[in-house]
Amino acid sequence: MKIICKKSNLVHGVGIVSKAVSNKTTLPILSCILIEAGAGTITLTANDMELGIETTIEGEILEQGKVALDAKLFSEIVRKLPDNDVTIETTQDFNTLIVCEKSSFHIIGQDGTEFPALPEIEKEKNITLSQFSLKEIIRQTIFSISDNENTKLMTGELFEVKDQQLSVVSLDGHRISIRKLELKDSADEFKVVVPGKTLQEIVKIISGEVEKDVAIYVTPRHILFEFDSTKVVSRLLEGEYYKISQMLSSDYETKITINKKEFLNCIDRASLLIRESDKKPIIINITDNSLELSISSFFGSMEESIMIQKEGRDILIGFNPKFLMDVLRVIDDEEIHIYLVNPKAPCYIRDDAGTYTYLILPVNFNH
Repeated sequence: MKIICKKSNLVHGVGIVSKAVSNKTTLPILSCILIEAGAGTITLTANDMELGIETTIEGEILEQGKVALDAKLFSEIVRKLPDNDVTIETTQDFNTLIVCEKSSFHIIGQDGTEFPALPEIEKEKNITLSQFSLKEIIRQTIFSISDNENTKLMTGELFEVKDQQLSVVSLDGHRISIRKLELKDSADEFKVVVPGKTLQEIVKIISGEVEKDVAIYVTPRHILFEFDSTKVVSRLLEGEYYKISQMLSSDYETKITINKKEFLNCIDRASLLIRESDKKPIIINITDNSLELSISSFFGSMEESIMIQKEGRDILIGFNPKFLMDVLRVIDDEEIHIYLVNPKAPCYIRDDAGTYTYLILPVNFNH
C-alpha cells in the first residue's frame, strides 16, 4: 500500500475513528486503526466490537492495500508531523514508512486482513434528521443516564419512533429526561436502547450544522449513524426498557413560572457552599410571588429569593442542586414551568409544546 494525503486530512480522520479504539482488549489488533486504500478511497476504521467507526479521507492512492497500525502511536506521529503532505507506504511484512518533509518514521504494522470488519447493517428501518437536532437531543438528555453497569439499560438512552415523532429518554433512578422531535418525513417505527458511550462519541464527532443531515438505521442488534463521510455502528443494549409512561403524571398542586437564567445562577451561587461529597440539598420555599432558596453547610449558609408567578399551593421542598442545574443548563427557553405535588413527589419541568419533560425526585431534609 502507498498513499499520499494532507496532514490535516489524516489528523481529522484519525481524530474521528480513534473514539472507537479499544483501550482494554485481549485482541491486540483492536488497539489499532485500519488504513485501507481501495478503489479510489482511503478509509480509516477502528472497532472495539461494541462500537465501530469508519471514515473516508481525501488523498492519492499509488498502491492499493491495507494495514493496521497502533492507534496511539500512529495518531501521536501524525499530529506532530509538519503541516504538509504525508506519504504512508507499507512493505510485504506490514512494516510501515511514514514520511513528511524531512521527517520519516518506520513503525511495525499488522496484517489489515485480520482486522474485524464492521457489522453489515441492512438498511431497512431508518430516519433522517439534521445533525443539529441530533446533537441537541443527545446534549439535552445524556446527563441523566446512569454510570452503574449493574443497571445496564440505564447506561443507555431509549430511541423510539412512533407516529412520525422521535422520543429520546434517559433515566438513572433519581431523574428522567425526555426529548421529543417531530420528523419531517414519514419514518419507520422502532424502539431501541443505544449505549450512552456511543451517543457521547457521536456528539463529539458531528458538526451539528442545521443544513447537514444524519441518517439513522436500526436492526434488532445494531444501530448505524451515517453522516458526512463517516459511519458509526454500535451494538444496542438488550432488554425491555422501563415503562416510562407509568412513571409520569400530569397532576400537580403547584405550578410556577420562573426566569431560567436567574434560577440557574441562584443555584450556582448556592453550590459554592457545598462539596460533591456533602449531599446537602437546597431548600426551596415557594410562596405567593416568591421562590426562596436556602442552603446551609459546614462552610456557611446562603439565602436568596426570586420573583415567580405561582398557581396553587405554597410548598417547601428539597433538591440535589446538581440535578436541577443539569436540567436548567440544557433548556434554551427564557422562562420555564415547574410543576410540583408535595415534598415527597417528583417535580416536573416541561414546556407547553411537550418537546421536553424532565422529572426530578426531591430529597428529604430536616428543616
